[in-house]
Amino acid sequence: MGTSQESPARKPQPAQSGKAAALPPQLAAVNAAAASFAALTAKLDYLSAPDCEQIRLAYRFADQAHLGQLRNSGEPYITHPIAVAAQCAEWKLDAQALMAALLHDALEDCGVTKTELIQRFGSPVAELVDGLTKLDKLHFNTREESQAESFRKMLLAMARDVRVILIKLADRTHNMRTLSDVPREKWNRIASETLEIYAPIAHRLGLNQTYRELQDLSFRHLRPWRYTTLAKAVSKARGRRRDLLQKVHREVETVFAKAAMPVRIAGREKSLFSIYKKMAVKHLSFAQVTDIYGFRLVVPTITDCYTALGLLHQLYKPLPGRFKDHIAIAKVNGYQSLHTTLVGPSSISVEFQVRTESMNVVAESGVAAHWLYKVNSPQDDSAERLGTKWLQSLLDIQNETRDAAEFWDHVKVDLFPDAVYVFTPRSQIMALPRGATLVDFAYAIHSNVGDHTTAGRINGEVVPLRTELKNGDAVEVETSPTATPNPAWLTFVRTGRARSKIRHHLKSTAHTESRELGAKLLEQALRTEGIEGFAEDDAAYETTWNKLLRFTGNKTRGELLTDIGLGKRIANIVAKRLVHLLGEIGKRPDALLLTRERFTARENTTQGSITLDGSENASVQFAPCCRPVPGDPIVGYLGRGEGLVVHIQHCSVAKKLQHKDSERFINVAWSDEPVRVFETGIVITAKNAKGVLAKVAETLANAEVDIVHIEMGHDAAQDATDLRFIIAVRDRAHLDGAMRNLIRMPTVLRAVRTAEPSAD
Repeated sequence: MGTSQESPARKPQPAQSGKAAALPPQLAAVNAAAASFAALTAKLDYLSAPDCEQIRLAYRFADQAHLGQLRNSGEPYITHPIAVAAQCAEWKLDAQALMAALLHDALEDCGVTKTELIQRFGSPVAELVDGLTKLDKLHFNTREESQAESFRKMLLAMARDVRVILIKLADRTHNMRTLSDVPREKWNRIASETLEIYAPIAHRLGLNQTYRELQDLSFRHLRPWRYTTLAKAVSKARGRRRDLLQKVHREVETVFAKAAMPVRIAGREKSLFSIYKKMAVKHLSFAQVTDIYGFRLVVPTITDCYTALGLLHQLYKPLPGRFKDHIAIAKVNGYQSLHTTLVGPSSISVEFQVRTESMNVVAESGVAAHWLYKVNSPQDDSAERLGTKWLQSLLDIQNETRDAAEFWDHVKVDLFPDAVYVFTPRSQIMALPRGATLVDFAYAIHSNVGDHTTAGRINGEVVPLRTELKNGDAVEVETSPTATPNPAWLTFVRTGRARSKIRHHLKSTAHTESRELGAKLLEQALRTEGIEGFAEDDAAYETTWNKLLRFTGNKTRGELLTDIGLGKRIANIVAKRLVHLLGEIGKRPDALLLTRERFTARENTTQGSITLDGSENASVQFAPCCRPVPGDPIVGYLGRGEGLVVHIQHCSVAKKLQHKDSERFINVAWSDEPVRVFETGIVITAKNAKGVLAKVAETLANAEVDIVHIEMGHDAAQDATDLRFIIAVRDRAHLDGAMRNLIRMPTVLRAVRTAEPSAD
């Protein structure tokens, strides 16, 4: 459709030069007739006069836009949009779809803008044309089967309106019909793409007639010699069996006439590609393919289908195992019919398909039967009319909502899993769950890529890592060797792989940090006991370490230090045991160090304490009950398995823990230069007035305070309401300055810090 590789008519050529100048008068007359609107109007009898006039305007616009352009055959280019619209008219699509079919190449090829289309023909038509243009920009560039399946799904998923896919299939069908005019070196690529991508889409949507035609046209251009040979063989077989088939036709007519059952009998012939595929897959010769010819019987009702089956089985013997009931169990694309293979005259096998008229419409037109249904019987809402719950549900949605997007979303539920399909930087197609983000994409490529991701681009634009991916997006991520996973990623990733990899990395990081914290705590505890400079990896103390590990029950030194860092072991107890073991080998505490440490402990100085600057990750937590910030007096509690938890000294939770587990508390102090902001909670009691929240937020923003979370009171009838904020500040002075600004506001009655849960 919109690219020179796909359509057998691309490059604009002046009408007065090239192939156009060489056209004989007779052919020129034929082309002029084909390019006229009259070729299409004969098929528009199901539309209203205003609709036909709108289509006529679209034709004139397209004709003017493509003026001077020729197809490879030498025909005016407008013959292609007319042919596409004619196919859409065969499916009885609405006026908007037919207008989009006429305009489908104008947006990209002729310099027409989407804004111009909206002004002239309305937004719905412009959106259809725009959707077709976007599909055109996708290029299938690999023959891998999995890639073909993903590409098919991407095409379907990108079409927000089912009509986009139908017009696209009509476009591809006409291009395949005229593929012989294209240079032969392009046949293989275009025919392969049609066979692998577009024919399966037609089949999935139930467009069986289009499906068979696309397959045969692809086969004809991919394997010209085999196609010709097989066509001749089928023609000869048709001639030899003509008398037998006519006899079967007469006998079936006679049986149904005696039963007084109305029936429409049509002969059907297996497509050449189906015959070729069956011969190739089952390794059969042409003579061994027995179901080339068959009959289709169309009867009034579903009950008549089963009655007709009984009449056929009385006339001819059925082949065991060749009966299929697709009425009771319909195919996923809505197809319904009874299939049976019978042994006819001269022992030839003949396949019969029995269905109702509505089933026949669905079998040939699939999703397009939706529009056929509306035209033929707009007042008939019965499910039996179409004989399938699947298609009926689509009709119900469309008739109730008239929402094309919702209609197509419902179709897609049955077409493929809920997924999005995106391009990698190497143009490979990757399937991800709907709602997947850039981080999910990074981990889907490789865990190392995900772990070191710093930024990402979608379709060339830099976007946040939490951005959800859409079908057809071209995605790339940027990495840095020093980057590590952010715990916040766990709040928005969708894939299990990303979630598990992030958790694994955070767990490994926490393990490393806990070991470092444990080593620091043990070193501090040993200093208190008068031991300094004791190295854990000193070979001279190997026996001492082994004895200590037997005492604690740990397998390795690293595990012991990690347990200390996580609070599973008390550093002071481990240090006392280690001092005892060192005494056994003659290493005594330093009396001067012991005196100094005990003196500083009595003076309550911070010598030997853990210094905090905010760079600590999983090994140190700031208690959510009091949310300390630099400048607050703090204490550290080694929770069991939680690492170091930092509380404000007067926090009621910390006081309870101190009363119960005093040996688990250690000295902690703030660094002079914290490296990040810290979260804390405040409660603002404000008058219920218009815009009060906006004014409070503006005051906080002016104080350079970041708002992390807001909760508001639900009772609007009160004179005042409580606004609960979690904010991020640099230190206590920064917080105090922001609180003073809040209290000065006329609408603010009170502003206090939530130092602990009970301090509201």
